[in-house]
Amino acid sequence: MVHDTVRPDAKPRSVLRSPVFLRLWAATTASGMATWALPFVLGLAVLSRSITAVELGVLLAARTAGFLAAVPVSGVLADRYARRQVVLWSGLTSALAAPVLAAFVGGSLVVAALAAVAMGAGQGACRPAFQALTAEVVDGGQRQQANAAMTLSVRVTTLVAPGLTALLAMVADTRALLLGIGVLWLVAALVPPAGTGLTAPGGGSGFVADFWEGVREARRHPWFLAGLGALTAVIATGYSATGVVLPLVSRDRYGTEAVLAGALTAYTLGALAGALLIARWRPRAAGWTALFGLALYGFAPLSLLLPVHPFIVIAAYAVAGLGIELFNVPWFTATQREVEPSKLARVSSLDFLLSYGLAPVGLALIAPAISAFGATAVLASCAVICFAAPALAAVVPSSRDFGPRR
Repeated sequence: MVHDTVRPDAKPRSVLRSPVFLRLWAATTASGMATWALPFVLGLAVLSRSITAVELGVLLAARTAGFLAAVPVSGVLADRYARRQVVLWSGLTSALAAPVLAAFVGGSLVVAALAAVAMGAGQGACRPAFQALTAEVVDGGQRQQANAAMTLSVRVTTLVAPGLTALLAMVADTRALLLGIGVLWLVAALVPPAGTGLTAPGGGSGFVADFWEGVREARRHPWFLAGLGALTAVIATGYSATGVVLPLVSRDRYGTEAVLAGALTAYTLGALAGALLIARWRPRAAGWTALFGLALYGFAPLSLLLPVHPFIVIAAYAVAGLGIELFNVPWFTATQREVEPSKLARVSSLDFLLSYGLAPVGLALIAPAISAFGATAVLASCAVICFAAPALAAVVPSSRDFGPRR
């Protein structure tokens, strides 16, 4: 019998040639498109006067509430049971909520808000499960490439989807577009592959005890706590400040919305470049490189603080986008590598809960802070935090490689 042999120096097969990963990639891409599309479609509904701006705020707040409530629950469930099943029921929840939202948007605000809560819950529940499922179906040496491929799909969606959705809005109304979002959630629910099932059996301790077990696992990794603190600080301050101030600076300082559009487009293009770079680059000090990339976001509020040429603002946003992906991909990869597999979903849920969960709080506080202290003081403070928080995280010894030195 002849056996196949593998040369020691042979390059590993690309993860993009794996049907199993491609199914997972398609599902995560569909969920990302659906997540992005909902606020955009509801914004189009405001423009068409189907709903008011107040109703838009209520629906988006309801979705955020559902997301935040579901993330920790999903983390526990995805560590107790098969991650594939958690993804299935999460996607189906959002898919079933879509036609309800379509039927009652512009009608009963209460029912529409409940549907938005359910859709947000499905979105929040699938995030930790997808993160853990990636670690199950992708080999360790290919996870960085896999995570880069997933973030690439998110950035491409952000770049091309607004124009595509606007074109669809010319031939379809808000209700039809919301039903299309439901179809995307069906894809996210039904397409993913089965995992290896390396989860702890259900039953035993209660939900709170299981969740705190995940917190204890997170505390076992000082680099994770330091990196999560830095990421939360950057999102809650720099991301929120630029989200509020950039439209005002574009209008008042430069007298055109082109700077706003150019900066947001540059951010997405920079993120695409960062994902492509980190898909193949393996820096020796991966953690320090990632934290350096995160600190680059400080140039965004700094560019809004100074009376510079508009191209400087656009370039600063491109650098910020590049840096955020230099952080995201090694961060996800290290979490999948270092965290105990049976606790990975809970640790990931803690990541999403703090980093993305505090973003609305930052957005809510930035405008009053600007009114009280002025845009200059707020932007300067946010820039300092964006530069300082990753630098402080880098002081933690295990942050050099996002894990024990090998």
